[in-house]
Amino acid sequence: MKTPAFAIIGHPNEGKSSVLSTLAEDDSVRISPIPGETTQSQAFPVLIDKREVIRFIDTPGFQNPRKVLEWMQNYQGTENELLPTFLGVHRNIDAFRDDCELLTPIAEGAGIIFVVDGSRPVRNVDRIEMEILRLTGAPRMAVINNKEEEPNFIGDWQTAFRKHFNAIRIFNSCKATYAQRLELLESLKSIDQQLEPVLREVVSAFQHDWQARTERSADLILALLKEAIPYKETAIFKVGQVENELRQKLFRAYTSHIKAQEQKTQDAIRALFKHNIYSIQLPEQSILQEDLFSEKTWEFLGLSDKQLILAGALGGAALGVGLDVAVGGASLGLFSAIGGLIGAAGTSLKGKKLIDGFNLLGFKVGGEQLQVGPVNNSQLLFILIDRSLLFYSYVINWAHGRRDYEQHLALIQQDAKEGFTTHWDSEQRRICLELFKALQKAEEEDITIASHQLREILITQLQQISTT
Repeated sequence: MKTPAFAIIGHPNEGKSSVLSTLAEDDSVRISPIPGETTQSQAFPVLIDKREVIRFIDTPGFQNPRKVLEWMQNYQGTENELLPTFLGVHRNIDAFRDDCELLTPIAEGAGIIFVVDGSRPVRNVDRIEMEILRLTGAPRMAVINNKEEEPNFIGDWQTAFRKHFNAIRIFNSCKATYAQRLELLESLKSIDQQLEPVLREVVSAFQHDWQARTERSADLILALLKEAIPYKETAIFKVGQVENELRQKLFRAYTSHIKAQEQKTQDAIRALFKHNIYSIQLPEQSILQEDLFSEKTWEFLGLSDKQLILAGALGGAALGVGLDVAVGGASLGLFSAIGGLIGAAGTSLKGKKLIDGFNLLGFKVGGEQLQVGPVNNSQLLFILIDRSLLFYSYVINWAHGRRDYEQHLALIQQDAKEGFTTHWDSEQRRICLELFKALQKAEEEDITIASHQLREILITQLQQISTT
């Protein structure tokens, strides 16, 4: 079956390229407010499993719409030959170069997506261009790019479009979610009955591909946990060396490694959703801008003190408060000295010590080796999950056509937890604790069981994020 193609048509600075970039999930589309920047049509294929399922074509704007319409209205031949005849007559005339470039993919069978800025009024030239597109006889949809913050003329555009197009959609190309993108593709099915079967397959392919990416995201988060929780750093303790300085060095090495693994996971999720060129820059107020091991991160992500204590009691996991060592900042209860591990009952007595103390797992082996890790505070697992889910939420809702980096996430609420895991039920937290314990003890069978259970929880959570 022939790959469906759609020519994206519109004026500069009205959202044409942004709509194309978002629909094709391709941030390589050049977006410019300058007329005449696009002089040649360019195809942007959408590949799923290395197979092209649909193609969107960027086109130049009309160059001489009044003369094009006048020629078409005076044309005496058959409708099927209108475009081929026009192209044959005008292709080598400079004054119609852009018009021919725009109409060529339509003559070759592409459908039409005509994009306008709903914040401005309808002009005579717009009506001329609509009539040209109607006369082509191609299946066509009108997309009103809705800039919500500006006064708009959406009603006027809808009235004008009803005379010329098979379908009309309101679409914010810079804020479109995956669900809204899919809705637009769904609506393309209605513009021509002959296109409906192939476009049904396209939508199904998009849905299956998204599910595969969701599952892959869950696998990436699990891989991060499996790397971070059992990780340890060791160093030789030399005669005459100050032990506290070595502990500081090990702690810095440990935290650097975990942060590097988290960054690697975020990069992989970003690439999975095809943000390949433009880096997604998080707003200053985002909790994701905070250092993974900062006190603010641990205050606003992960479980509350009460939830953490209860989770420790249910799961029997060590939450670990031990020897305090001052090393230039709080450890947030990450580590404990040997013999200093306590359970949930002891944790409740320590209270804020979980957050404020710098508790380092450090010990000498044969009097020569010092070790930091594996982590004994299960809060790190919940925080890594929260940060990964927040990053996923941000990535999937950053439209590919967006080129501004305005503040996009809500401000941190100073009186409540901001993560996802704080809303999980006791069974979901118990599974997290089971994985935490299994990773600590390197019990492969238990790791496999708990990983499978947490994977299902993560997939469900990711799916909920995708649809909200």
